[in-house]
Amino acid sequence: MSVYAKLEALNITLTKPATPAAAYVMHVQTGNLVFISGHIAKKADGSVWVGQLGKNITTEEGQAAARAIAVDLIGTLQDACGGDLTRVRRIVKLMSLVNSTPDYTEQHLVTNGASTLLAEVFGAQGAHARSAFGVAQIPLGACVEIEMIVEIA
Repeated sequence: MSVYAKLEALNITLTKPATPAAAYVMHVQTGNLVFISGHIAKKADGSVWVGQLGKNITTEEGQAAARAIAVDLIGTLQDACGGDLTRVRRIVKLMSLVNSTPDYTEQHLVTNGASTLLAEVFGAQGAHARSAFGVAQIPLGACVEIEMIVEIA
């Protein structure tokens, strides 16, 4: 099944990348690698998904937030690929920042929300290396931020 058929089967509609909120660009390509800037968690209505894991956001909610970020990352990746996700050779790496209390230790489980979706959409090409960190705060109070590195044809 093609990437686009998988997205359709999952009822996912990609949107254009957001406008950068500061002095950066949404993606940079060097050679065959695309570096996608960190995307913060947003709810279905587009508002920032604010909160802190271990305080007022559950692990399951964090996973949903990470999954939503993965959808946004794929939309930015499509833009970086000139509108053609079939150019994706491999999702290389994710780096996930989880806004969490000092005693919260399930950052890796939160990040699974994004990792699982990327594997569903891209199959074996979606398997990736990753890091998941707990941090004291994320811009705008978001609960999760994720960046991605991708190899393209």
